[in-house]
Amino acid sequence: MAIDLVERLTAAGLGGDLVLPRSAAFDRRRRIWNAVVDRHPAAIVRPATADGVAAVVRAAAECDALLSVRCGGHSFPGHSTCDGGVVLELSAMNSVSVDPAVGRCVVGGGALLGDVDRAAVPHGLAVPAGVVSHTGIGGLTLGGGIGWLSRLHGLTIDSLVGVDIVTADGVLRRASAEREPELFWALRGGGGNFGVVVAFEFQARALGPVSAGKWEYPLAEIADVMLGAASLAGDAPRELTISFSVTRIGVALTALWTGAPGRAEAALSPFGRLTASASGGHGPVSFIDLQSRTDHHSAWGRRYYAKGGFVRHVDAALVGRIADAVADGPTDHSEVYVPQLGGAVGDVDEEATAYSGREAGYYWLVEPIWDDPADDARCLEWGRRQGGRLAALSMDANYVNEQADTGGDFPEQAYGSSKYRRLREIKTRYDPTNLFRLNTNIEPAGAAAASASG
Repeated sequence: MAIDLVERLTAAGLGGDLVLPRSAAFDRRRRIWNAVVDRHPAAIVRPATADGVAAVVRAAAECDALLSVRCGGHSFPGHSTCDGGVVLELSAMNSVSVDPAVGRCVVGGGALLGDVDRAAVPHGLAVPAGVVSHTGIGGLTLGGGIGWLSRLHGLTIDSLVGVDIVTADGVLRRASAEREPELFWALRGGGGNFGVVVAFEFQARALGPVSAGKWEYPLAEIADVMLGAASLAGDAPRELTISFSVTRIGVALTALWTGAPGRAEAALSPFGRLTASASGGHGPVSFIDLQSRTDHHSAWGRRYYAKGGFVRHVDAALVGRIADAVADGPTDHSEVYVPQLGGAVGDVDEEATAYSGREAGYYWLVEPIWDDPADDARCLEWGRRQGGRLAALSMDANYVNEQADTGGDFPEQAYGSSKYRRLREIKTRYDPTNLFRLNTNIEPAGAAAASASG
């Protein structure tokens, strides 16, 4: 199969690079962000056009090959690569075009969040997205897209106007509210199950000056800090949003203000007075700098696991379990990360998109981070055990982007039975053979699930 696949790819006229195992660049190009995942595809293809993408899709389908689609390569479980199949790498399709007159932003399917920010922010615009600049726009958007601007402007999918997508039959389609509306519904939260998005069109949002604060507190004061900060944020306007990063070293609290600059001091300063032990401060920041602030923490080549869940509120039970979790954290960087949601996220009806969990006030993420392969077993065990304990306090829905374990009944649990049935019907229409199965997979009706070995 691998030989036939390579022959078909070679003959397909891809209009881009074809990297094979014998290539000097292969070992470097096959690696992804999460170093826990170490796989060897039969070929890595880097098309530069939608026609090239369609040719790759058709070749993989004809050979019944595993097909991995890679934008930023940030998939926790390693869906950005595979063993023995083809990796469709979109990095050559990373253009970003901004029309400031109407606030529209057209983004290539291989662009990173930093590419989008650098193009939009100079025009006083932003596309609400994630918090690590080397994340790919593709995977983040298709799963929903949580970030600093979520409370003010909603999820990334809430700014999505339409997409150009190559489906499993190798056809380039336009999906929007007017054209292919069922497919467009599924793409807003349903992940990579339905095809390869080669371009996203967003309605960018106005972005003025922003201010941010960060304060460090001792772990012993976690209850005062988290409960106190949540109380302050709960009464605040949508221009304010907070997040917590809790490790065995302590509690880091970040607050962002996107409203009138003259109100930043009153909005942010109370978060630095939750206890007498606070260290840190606040002030004006560049949004681009803010978006890359944690890039080193979440750097390429480190080792990761993630399990997350939604909660309606930060309460004493949640804080207690987070404190217990990090007390035996396996490394200094292993964290429980808790960003605030609510606001504009909840303005969109729960049934309007495939994304589920709009009623949540916060999201929690148990994320062990380590560098030594010898620590794999204990870090993975800690992540699964502590994630399970926090999941017992959480809502039924879940966010598919922040999960390392996506098999079994997780897809139906994440979307709920009703949405899952609708997603399955759409999957059956657009991908009846489950070609796009390296994701939080929605099995098409009437077909045996292919093994998502990614």
